[in-house]
Amino acid sequence: MNRTFTMIKPDATSKGYTGAILDQIMKAGFTVKAMKWTKLTVEQAGQFYEVHKERPFYGELVAFMSSGPIVAAILEKDNAVADFRKLIGATNPAQAEEGTIRKNFAASMGENAVHGSDSDENAQIEGNFFFAATERF
Repeated sequence: MNRTFTMIKPDATSKGYTGAILDQIMKAGFTVKAMKWTKLTVEQAGQFYEVHKERPFYGELVAFMSSGPIVAAILEKDNAVADFRKLIGATNPAQAEEGTIRKNFAASMGENAVHGSDSDENAQIEGNFFFAATERF
């Protein structure tokens, strides 16, 4: 078993998709090891997405991610990172495979419903950003 990190983004939480997205995640065999409903400040969103600071979309991304509540979660499953990336689908929902979370719930590349870690290392870093050791099970 290994772990990955996800966030259900403000576009999806504001549209009431949180329960349906979590249901799809759990039906795909993931176990929730930590989860919280929270809202990022502009500073927190900027820190989380600092890796993109030099990219032209950084400001828009930070503003979007701090615009409303998110659900952060650590998930566990064999091959968690790769399997979760497959489950969420392509960043652009128009290119995402049928049945993926982004195909089902995302509106655009910018409002793409969920974040998923792209590596085991980033999953650990991202999980540590949101959760103390005592908040993980």
